[in-house]
Amino acid sequence: MKTANIVLVTVLTIISSAALAQQALTGMITKIDRINGTIAIQQEQSGTVGANTGGATEEFKAQDRSSLNTVHVGDKVTYSTAETGGMKTITKLQKQ
Repeated sequence: MKTANIVLVTVLTIISSAALAQQALTGMITKIDRINGTIAIQQEQSGTVGANTGGATEEFKAQDRSSLNTVHVGDKVTYSTAETGGMKTITKLQKQ
């Protein structure tokens, strides 16, 4: 019975972390490398009104390189990410 509970907890943890990875994030594009299929996005920080510190800038691999042709540096975007092969990958990218 203990083994079944441990397996259930492990499965639920994996499922919940995958759901969090697909959560929509917002940010501003700071760099696009269309040749290598990468994009850098500064995540919009939620929190105190008036705080002027931005979120950290992260670089992602684009799952669909053609999505990089619809956006430009400075655009605000909504995006979803997943980790594949140890690299964070943009799975959905939409200009706001």
